[in-house]
Order: sequence, then structure tokens, then C-alpha cells
Amino acid sequence: RALLGAVLLCLWWRAAAERVRYAIAEELGRGSLVGPLARDLGLSADELPARQLQVASAGKKQLKYFTVNEENGNLYVNERLDREEMCGASLTCSVSFEALVHNPLNIFHVEVSIEDVNDNTPRFLQNKFQLEINEFTSPGARFYLGMAEDADVGSNSLQGYELEANGYFTVEVKESQDGSKSAELVLRHSLDRETEQSLRAIDGGDPARTGTARIRVTVVDANDNAPVFSQAEYTVRVPEDIPVGSILVTVTATDADEGLNGHVKYSMKKATDIASDIFHLDTETGAIKLLRALDFEEDDSYILEVQAHDSGALFDTTKVAITVTDVNDNAPALTVSSKLNEISEDAPPGTVVALLHVQDRDSGANGEVRCSLDGDMPFRLEKSFEDYYRVVTARKLDREEISEYNVTVRAADGGSPALQSSAVLALRVLDVNDNAPVFAQERYSARVAENNAAGALVLTVRATDADWGQNARVRYRLSEGRVRGAALSSYVSVQAETGALYALRSFDYEEVRELELCVRAEDGGAPALSSNVSVRLLIVDENDNAPQVLYPPVAPPAGSSGWSGVELAPRCAGEAAAPGEAAVSLTRWLVLAVGAVSCLFVGFLLLLLALRVRRWRREQLPAAESGALRGVPVSHFVGIDGVRAFLQSYSHEVSLTADSRKSQLRFSGGSCCDTLPARPPPDEPAPLLGEE
Repeated sequence: RALLGAVLLCLWWRAAAERVRYAIAEELGRGSLVGPLARDLGLSADELPARQLQVASAGKKQLKYFTVNEENGNLYVNERLDREEMCGASLTCSVSFEALVHNPLNIFHVEVSIEDVNDNTPRFLQNKFQLEINEFTSPGARFYLGMAEDADVGSNSLQGYELEANGYFTVEVKESQDGSKSAELVLRHSLDRETEQSLRAIDGGDPARTGTARIRVTVVDANDNAPVFSQAEYTVRVPEDIPVGSILVTVTATDADEGLNGHVKYSMKKATDIASDIFHLDTETGAIKLLRALDFEEDDSYILEVQAHDSGALFDTTKVAITVTDVNDNAPALTVSSKLNEISEDAPPGTVVALLHVQDRDSGANGEVRCSLDGDMPFRLEKSFEDYYRVVTARKLDREEISEYNVTVRAADGGSPALQSSAVLALRVLDVNDNAPVFAQERYSARVAENNAAGALVLTVRATDADWGQNARVRYRLSEGRVRGAALSSYVSVQAETGALYALRSFDYEEVRELELCVRAEDGGAPALSSNVSVRLLIVDENDNAPQVLYPPVAPPAGSSGWSGVELAPRCAGEAAAPGEAAVSLTRWLVLAVGAVSCLFVGFLLLLLALRVRRWRREQLPAAESGALRGVPVSHFVGIDGVRAFLQSYSHEVSLTADSRKSQLRFSGGSCCDTLPARPPPDEPAPLLGEE
């Protein structure tokens, strides 16, 4: 992907460096073909709809002249071309603009040269010249007639002058340093009468065009001295923001004659229509005044030719050169030639976002423009060529951090104070599925009482996705698993949209005490991203089992066969033996245990009885001789009361249930005595036997 971007960048730079040039004659009508622009740019007809070829320029004036056909990609004239209107007296005339193509964004420089045709006739500033010449004027005297104008250039411009044949005058062409040609009337013979001649100005076109003016010469009395200017050339520099009405310069000429012959008046002999609208010459004082505001960007210099003449036909000529200096009065013009409205957040660094053109009509430092971006944004400016800049991504974008950008581009010139302009590029970042869903908790757990209703809500898991739209839509599902041989999905289910976990059956604590399951959250991207969370369900026991007596067995109902007993062993034992075998084995052991206890009890009674009888016999035999048993109470011998007391001391209670953990063996409170109770001694000892 990075390699592809580098290749495209190289192609872009190569294309940007190329220029497409065309040359056409002026005065072509609307719809005239200029050239096959798409073909010259290397675009095929199949590419045109997707590449969206169009023309662009910093100024609207250039755009109005040409248009591109969207179907064939040819460049056509959109408006009549007048070279003189477009470029004035400039020897060369061309229109430059840019051709933009999209997908990917490329720019090409196109230049159309407008060639001059001879469509303008030379013309004099005045149609008639009136000259007064002294009768004593010597041959060879020269009289300035001024200059004819021709808006064409090159060979089509003014080439010379012709004078109608006569015996008094000839015409000579005087060429100045700037290439302009003026006519001077040269006296060949002394005058003795009035005369009128025809003067023609001729250009170099094929066929040639001519302009004509009439010259009327009147003979006057002698005027010995001609006016003389104080300077052969006046030079003045004025800033373009000089106020209207200001006097720029005053020319001065003197005449040595006296009277009317010494009175000098001034006139402007060489001035274009534009100069005549800008400057005014006072005929009496020679002051040149500003009629309207100057604009350095329109014209930075003017050449005026001023003539001083006396009341006769004598005169002098001087040149006034007015240079306009630049003032920083134009802010940079910042134009967005092309831009993107949306960009994917995974666009690689260096992706072109917009193409800008900046231009300042001022000159020098005032016209030097610096462009910059406001704020800390993931974009940078790159200069492509000449006055074009590209806004490109400087690093990767993250829609989850910032979803929209308003990129402000500022252009400031080098003037003091600097002038600036700005443009705002609104850019929306498109989402890419680069974030997996995240659960609100690392683990979920819940306690569920057994015997719950099927379909009961257990808990709700929740996950969020930082992406947008379909990429942020989260759906839930259970991971596969089994519980006691059954599928996990038969116990619980999760609602795909909400994450609610429901019990599909009634839980039994004695069967399942807890469930461990995994819930997966998956977004709607392509490919989808997912994450898992562990859920633990604890089943809470309830008192839902009654105790059962295991022994003695209850007599079976009438008509039933066999003994209906219950097992004493734990439930886990039922994975090891059959129910019938367990019941028989339990009964056998119970009978043996009861029999053994009974035998021991009877044996103990017999032994105790034998010991009592033996003691009694011993006491009976020696009583008459030694009197050792005299005074012993009869109640100390074993009798029926002692036997009853012994039996009562071993009473107990047994309680058995079907669940062996709930079975009990409980002794009564008085059963902890291991000796027979003794009666209190009588008040007086009684003889063991009666006196009889």
C-alpha cells in the first residue's frame, strides 16, 4: 500500500511538471477547437467520466475564455478572443490555466498563446494638423506631427508614414527607444503660400491597413526664437496610493521672443487614451495633475510627450516618464482549486486533501506570500509548483478521536504591515472498523434461585463499540458448550440486540449448582471484530425436598409386592449401583447392626443380674455370724426398679431421611448416666433379713 502511494506520488510530480501549450489566432469564435486536451494529457476516452477533467484558474477572467467538453476531452474557445483587449500592447499574449483531473487528483499547467492578426487600422490622435510657419523659415526645418497608434503588434503594427506628393515638404519617421514611431514634417523649400497635405500611417499587415490625417500649413510673420524646455526629459516616481488631484510634476519652457511670440503654451502630443484619462496637463502652467487613482498592478509606468509652442509655429518637445511604485494594497488571493469533503480514517500519510492557488498582485516583498495552517492538526502544506500548494495528511487519522476537521489555511504577504487572507476546508473523517466491542465489566456473575420460571431474565451484559454506524452495531451470542451432556444453549439464551441473558429451563440445585458460560459481542463491520466475556451463574438452593424415613420400612400397600424402601446412600452412589441392589444391601446391614446391639444389651443384662445375685447370696450366708451385712438397705439389691432404670438410661431417638446428609441420631437428655441411681439412705438401718 505504501509502495502504491509512492508510485502515485511520483506520477503526480511528473504530471505536475509537464506543461501543455497551444497556439491559436485571435478573433476565433465561440466553439472553435483549441486542441485535444485529454489526449495530450494521456487520458483515454474510457477514463474521462471517472477522472472528471475540468479547467481551473486563480482568476475568473481566464476561465471565461475556454471550456472542456466532458465527452471527448477537447479544449474549445468559450468566448471571442481579442488579443488587444486581453494583453494590450504586449508583444506576447497568452492565457494560462490549470487542468484538473480526479481519482487520483492531478493538476497540469496549460498555456494558450494568442497570436495577433491584423485587425486594427493605424489612427492619428487628431484627424487634422494646423501648422503656422514663418515665411522666412529656412529649408530643413522640422515640425513635429506626433504619432499614430496601432493596437496590433509585431509586423502588424505601425511601420511608417507617407506624405502626399508636393514640392514643399517631406515626412520622416523618428523612432524612439521604446520602439514607437512618430512623424516629423521637413521643410524642403521656403513657403510663399498656404498649403494642405494628406499624411498616411501604414502598418505591416497583409494586406496593409492605413490611417489618414490632413495637414494644413499657414504662412506667418517671422518668429525668431523657439521655446526651450528646462529639461530634455522629466522623470518622476510616485506611489500608487497618491491622492487624486495631486500635481505629479510641472514642466517648464521659456521663449526668448517678446510679446505674443514669447508666450508659451503646453500641450500633450503623445498620450494614449488611458493616459489622457489619468493625467491632465495645464496648458498655461505646465503642471501635470492626477485625474484618477493609480494602480501599480494595472500599469507601472507611463510615458508622456509634452510640447511647448509659442504663438507662432515654433515649439520644443520633452518627455515625461512617470513611474508608479508598488504599495502593499492587495491581500493575497487564496483560491481552493479542488478539495475532498470526506476522507477515510485509514488514509495513508501524504494523501492529498486539497489543492490551493495563492496569488498576490503586489510586487517585490509585498507580493511574496507565505502559507500556513492554523492549529495542531494532522495536516501539512506542500508547495507543488509555482503558486500552487497541496494540503496533505501528515499522520494517520482517528475518527474516534476527531470526526470532523475545519482546516484553516492562511496566506500572508511580506508587506509591512502584512496583509493576509484565509480559506477554511471542512473535512469529514469516514469510519473504518478498527475498534472491537468492549464489555462494561471484565466478568459477570449472578445468583439464580432454583425452581425459577423458564424464560426468566438472569442478567444483562453490555458492550460498546467506539466506531460509528454499522461498524458500531453490537450483537451478542453464546459460545458453544455443554452441561451434563446437554448443549449449553438448552439452559440459557442471550438476546442478540440487547445482551439480555434468559433461563430456558427451571434449574435444580440438586442437579446443577453453577454454570460457566462465555458471551461474545460482535460488531457489524466487514470483517467483523469481536470480544468475549465470562459469565458465572450460581444456583441457590431452596427447601424443596421433604425428609423420608428409611427404617423401619413402611408396610407396602395392599396388592403390592415387595418392600418399598428408600436409599440411605448419597445420590452420587446411584452412578455406581442399581437402585434395587442398593436397597437390599442397606436392609441387610441394618438388620445385622440392630441384632448385634440387641445381643450385647441382653448379655449385659444377664451379666449384671448374675453379679447381683451372687452378691446377694454372699450377704445371706455370713449374716448370722459376723453381722457384716447388718444395716444394709434391701433397696440396694437389684430388683425390678434397677432393671427399669438401666433400660431408661439407654433410650435414644433415630431419624433418617432419603438424603443421608440430613439423617440424625439423637440421645435423650437423661441418657448420659452410666450408673444406676442410688436411693437416699434410710433413717435407720434395717436388717437384711427379718428377725424371723
